Amino acid sequence: MRLTFLKTSGFAVLVVLSAFTFKKPTMLYIIGDSTAANKESTKYPETGWGMKLQSFFKNDVKVDNRALNGRSTKSFRNEKHWQPILDQLQTGDYVFIEFGHNDEKIDKPDVGVTLAEFKTNLINYVNETRNKKAIPVLLTPISRRSFKSGVLIDSHGGYPLVTRKVSDSLKVPLIDMLAKTTHLLDRLGDAGSIKLFLHVDSGHVNYPNGKKDDTHLNVDGAKQVAGLVAKGIKELKLGLAKSLK
Repeated sequence: MRLTFLKTSGFAVLVVLSAFTFKKPTMLYIIGDSTAANKESTKYPETGWGMKLQSFFKNDVKVDNRALNGRSTKSFRNEKHWQPILDQLQTGDYVFIEFGHNDEKIDKPDVGVTLAEFKTNLINYVNETRNKKAIPVLLTPISRRSFKSGVLIDSHGGYPLVTRKVSDSLKVPLIDMLAKTTHLLDRLGDAGSIKLFLHVDSGHVNYPNGKKDDTHLNVDGAKQVAGLVAKGIKELKLGLAKSLK
């Protein structure tokens, strides 16, 4: 704290000027679909991995999870969810971009997109983020728990490959969440991986008839997948890595 004395009409006026400066935390925005999104309490134990990412950071990073259920690269923009983020992006902020689960649904024209459209949409998110001097990070979609005869089957088609190619061509940091979650599910196996997903017995307050969902995560699954995101940040040596706990 610095003290400054000013003489005014014979009186010494004490002006206290605070020397403390408060550094604004680095913002980390997540845009994507329901696998990352915040969930209402009525959906518990369904949990998006984005809900758990903050716990891996110190206070100098603030995670703002804007991922939403059912959205694709197309609908997230068309429904005006992207523009408010873009408007407030500042130099040095991060945007984690993870789509694919719903882009694949080409039978739903308001949501699904072709591979070519998916590529264009990702490129636009990347370029617009960079135009604000913020930092885009691409993530492939997480694996569904889709075992057949004990073998995990990739259900995402060509969409993850497009994400990888955009990362390579535009030199965008990539966290290959499909590869990371595939490795995790393979290690746990068909039966063992159930504990990561929304499998609830009948009688649960939110799911009276029970629920078996092999796409969406439960609390433990969200923690583990968020941990894989944090691991990816460290592997990429992003500026965010210094803020990891």
